[in-house]
Amino acid sequence: MSDAPSKSNPAQSAPAKSHGRKSIKLSRKPQALMTHNPVLAGVWTARIITLFPQAFPGVLGESLTGKALKDGKWQLETTDLRDYGIGKHRNVDDTPAGGGAGMVLRADVLGNAIDHTMTGTRGRWPLVYLSPRGRRFDQAMARDWSQCDGVTLLCGRFEGVDQRVLDHYDIQEVSLGDFVLTGGEIAAQAMIDATVRLLPSVLGNAESIEEESHSNGLLEHPQYTRPAEWKGMEIPEVLMSGHHGKIEEWRHEMSEKLTQDRRPDMWDAYCKKRGER
Repeated sequence: MSDAPSKSNPAQSAPAKSHGRKSIKLSRKPQALMTHNPVLAGVWTARIITLFPQAFPGVLGESLTGKALKDGKWQLETTDLRDYGIGKHRNVDDTPAGGGAGMVLRADVLGNAIDHTMTGTRGRWPLVYLSPRGRRFDQAMARDWSQCDGVTLLCGRFEGVDQRVLDHYDIQEVSLGDFVLTGGEIAAQAMIDATVRLLPSVLGNAESIEEESHSNGLLEHPQYTRPAEWKGMEIPEVLMSGHHGKIEEWRHEMSEKLTQDRRPDMWDAYCKKRGER
């Protein structure tokens, strides 16, 4: 949390029913006891440490995740890293030890921000640094995070963060993919979206989740809807047959074929899990 009280989505209104009690944390600035968007205890929470808190909730404030945020099914708090900067200009970075290009986020700045942000966390609460050298984020990780009490994501900038911070707090490094972004904010939103939709009552259709790509180790089968014929192409006949057994068999075969063709790495893991290789 920053010097200022942590904030959820500015457009968020108080939930219609109680989802938990208001949580009070110590802050270096006064915090109103009655606010329009109270921080609720016992609700899955994403805490973001970033130089750009105004980037949140971003797309997370739209559609299903936005409605769930408004309804108090999850909550979002941001820590403005600049509030912990050093000196008149609130510096958060310095030149790399040993020389080199770019700047590195300072250990003392990050340490103070992390200590304050993690105040009041309970239960299982991963502390994650979004880094291109980390373990690649996947559906299994999203499912694991959804079963935690919350997650704190540190969004890096510049050339990265002082290694001593990662070592001291035993921070897990996670990557969105094998590419480099200018910062962790976009990756954070993608990871939160993938996690929040797995929370109970957010998506509202557990069967739909089970049939999605990656949920069973395979890519999802092709989908079709009306009109039955479009630009000379028709919906596969089996899907119009009403024979649920044959439809399920066709969908599974399509999932296997797509996975084998497009993601041989997933196909290999799927076959090994089934004991075929």
